[in-house]
Amino acid sequence: MSPVQQQMYINGQFVENRSDKWIEVINPATEEVLSRVPEGSAEDARRAIDAAEAAQPGWEALPAVERGNWLIKIAAGIRRREPELTATIVAEGGKTQALAQTEVLFTADYLEYMAGWARRYEGEIVQSDRPNENILVFKKAIGVTTGILPWNFPFFLIARKAAPALVTGNTIVIKPSELTPNNAVIFAEIVDEVGLPAGVFNVVTGYGPVVGQELAANPKVGMVSLTGSVNAGIATMQAAANNVTKVSLELGGKAPAIVMNDADLDLAVKAIVSSRVINTGQVCNCAERLYVQEGVYDEFVTRLTEAFRQVKVGDPAEQATLDMGPLITRAALERVEQKVANAVEQGAKVEIGGKRIGDRGFFYEPTLLTNVRADMAVMKEETFGPVLPVMAFSTLDEAIALANDSEYGLTSSIFTRDLNVTMKALKGLKFGETYVNRENFEAMQGFHAGWRKSGVGGADGRHGLEEYLQTHVAYLQYE
Repeated sequence: MSPVQQQMYINGQFVENRSDKWIEVINPATEEVLSRVPEGSAEDARRAIDAAEAAQPGWEALPAVERGNWLIKIAAGIRRREPELTATIVAEGGKTQALAQTEVLFTADYLEYMAGWARRYEGEIVQSDRPNENILVFKKAIGVTTGILPWNFPFFLIARKAAPALVTGNTIVIKPSELTPNNAVIFAEIVDEVGLPAGVFNVVTGYGPVVGQELAANPKVGMVSLTGSVNAGIATMQAAANNVTKVSLELGGKAPAIVMNDADLDLAVKAIVSSRVINTGQVCNCAERLYVQEGVYDEFVTRLTEAFRQVKVGDPAEQATLDMGPLITRAALERVEQKVANAVEQGAKVEIGGKRIGDRGFFYEPTLLTNVRADMAVMKEETFGPVLPVMAFSTLDEAIALANDSEYGLTSSIFTRDLNVTMKALKGLKFGETYVNRENFEAMQGFHAGWRKSGVGGADGRHGLEEYLQTHVAYLQYE
C-alpha cells in the first residue's frame, strides 16, 4: 500500500501541493513510511497568513462567547475521533497508547477550558488624577498569530496555541513538525467538519527554515509562538526582530530533581522514573538530572536501578501496556548513544541500560548513570532521551546551587517531608516551575514558563491567555 498523501489547510480548504516536493513521515518503531505531506514553501505560508489576515476582523467582531462555542465544537469533534487520533499519534510519534490517548483527551479538555475564558477575560477602569475623567484599559486581540510546533506533544500543542488565540479574537496559522504532521491534518479536518469560518485556522506543513521563517518574519504577523529547541527559538527571535513581532517561546530544559534524606523514597522513585521514561524521555520539563542526599544515596540508586529494570519497552502499536516506545528518529537515537558514550569516557558508570535495543526502530534502553560530575556534558546539556545521571550531595544549599547551575530554567522538583526545607527550596530554586513530591507535569490552569534559555513568555491559565492580548488605553473626559 502506498503512503497516504496529505494536504495543507488554507482559508477553509484542503489545498493540493503546488510543487513536487514531499516529506515522508516515518514510524519510529518500524521505520516504515506512513504518509507524505507537502513540503510547503514561503509562498504557501504567505497565502495562509493572508487568509488569516482577511478573516481576523470578522472573527474578532463576534462576541467572545461565540468564539468559545466554536472551541467547544472542535473539542467534541476530537472526542468523536479519539481512537483514530490516538492510533495516529502512536504511529508517527512512537508514544505509548495510554500517553497518546491522554494527549488527545487532554487536548479536548484544554479547548473547553479555554472556551470558558470567553466570559472571564476583562479590562480595567483606572482612577484618574483629573476630575471628570476615567482611564479605560481595553484588552484586544493582537491580530494574526502563528504557531510553530515540535513533535513530542504535537496534538496538544495545536490547542495550547490555537485555543487562547482564537477565543481572544485572533486568527492563527499552524506549522506542525515535519516528523509528526498527520495529527494536525486530522485537527484541520475536524475544524473543517464543524464549519469554523474560513481563514481563522490554517495548517501549513514544511520545514522550519522555510515555512517557520516566514511565519516569524512576515510583517502581517502580530505574534509568533514556538515550542522547540533553543536554536529554533533564537532563529525565531531573529526572524521576528525586523518587525518587532511579539514572540512566545517554550524552549529546552535540564530539569533537576532533588531527593532529601527524609523523602518518601517509594513516591520519589515512582515519580522520577515516570518523569524520565514518559515519551521515552523526550519531554523538556521532565527530570533530566538527579541529586540525592548522601544519607539515602546508595539505597535510592538501588531502588532506581530496579525500577529502570522493570520498564517495559517495545512497539506501542503492538502492546497496550508499555511504559516506553522508541526515540523519534535515528538521529535522535545516535545522539543519545553518543551522549552516554561521552559520559562513560569521562568517568560515568552505567548502572543499567546504555545500549540500543534490536535492529528495527529507534529503541534505547532506560539508562541510569552514576559517578558523574557537575561539569560533565550529561549534567549540563539536554539529553532528550531515557537517560538519568545521578549525583550525591550533602546539604540543601549545595543541592540548590547545583540545580541552579544551568543555562536552562524550565522546571525543577524536590522530594521532602519537611515544610521548612520545601519553602527554602522554593525560595532558592530559579526555575519557572517546581514540583514538590510529585511527577513533573503541568496543569492547564497553571502557567508553564521558563527562565533563562528555557523561554520567553508562557502558556496555560489566565497568564497564558493574556499572551494573546494587547492593551488599548482610553482617557475619557466628560462634562
